[in-house]
Amino acid sequence: MISGEFNSKGELIFEIDLIAVDGDSIPIQAILDTGFTGWLAINNQDAESLGWQIKTEQKDMQTAWGEAQFNLYEGTVLLDGEEFTIEALGGDELEDILLGVYWLQLKRLVVDFPERLLTLG
Repeated sequence: MISGEFNSKGELIFEIDLIAVDGDSIPIQAILDTGFTGWLAINNQDAESLGWQIKTEQKDMQTAWGEAQFNLYEGTVLLDGEEFTIEALGGDELEDILLGVYWLQLKRLVVDFPERLLTLG
């Protein structure tokens, strides 16, 4: 189980590791976005710097701002001590790395704002 934190906007933040193709592990802070129905969303430049391979270019997806196009990468993340190979959506306009609701099929989310308790695992 990993502990998270709430940022000043009340977003759910978890530290995970992105695994580059050369095996390097890069710890990052990711926002759990329950409106995102995928595994991970990342900026294209970040995905490419990790050496992640594009599986599909220009996949159309519906976002809060309307229809958008994303690249589809295969990437590896370390979450709660486990390594997962996942599909990651890549976009040029993404400022934050997002975890999607697919993680909730594998991990239990506990959120208690009054107690400042946040765990995923």
